[in-house]
Amino acid sequence: MSFEKAKADLEEKGLGDHVIVLNESSATVAEAAHALGVEPVSIAKTLSVLQGEKPVLIVTEGTAKLDNHKYKSLFHMKAKMIPYDEVETYVGHASGGVCPFGVNEGVAVYLDESLRKFDTVYPAAGNGHTAVKLTLQELEAAAGAEGWVDVCKEPEGE
Repeated sequence: MSFEKAKADLEEKGLGDHVIVLNESSATVAEAAHALGVEPVSIAKTLSVLQGEKPVLIVTEGTAKLDNHKYKSLFHMKAKMIPYDEVETYVGHASGGVCPFGVNEGVAVYLDESLRKFDTVYPAAGNGHTAVKLTLQELEAAAGAEGWVDVCKEPEGE
């Protein structure tokens, strides 16, 4: 059901033809990059966190990690990942397909600055066998984001 919700949301925004259905799994950054034939950094990974009881999504570049210090400085609370088996209930998409499209009412979405170095990114589209090829501008418009944040760190050696 969550793929249908994500696709309908993207179609409403004129981006339904950007959805890619894959034969291979795209549930992890590495799997998505392999299935799409792109570098892992160009996968737009969506992190699911709780702020109190409020679910929040943060879309980052594929290899970035949440920086707890930056997160706490911005949101004035410690980052708490949504437990794996509760993600779908809170967000509307199960782990492996979490994306900022067609999410449950009240889910806040932020885009991390780590994405800004790309022209095109590939977020999921509601399940572990889909992706969406979007320009950064299309992602920004389609995600309905609250804004841009800087809460991630690049992997060591980057």
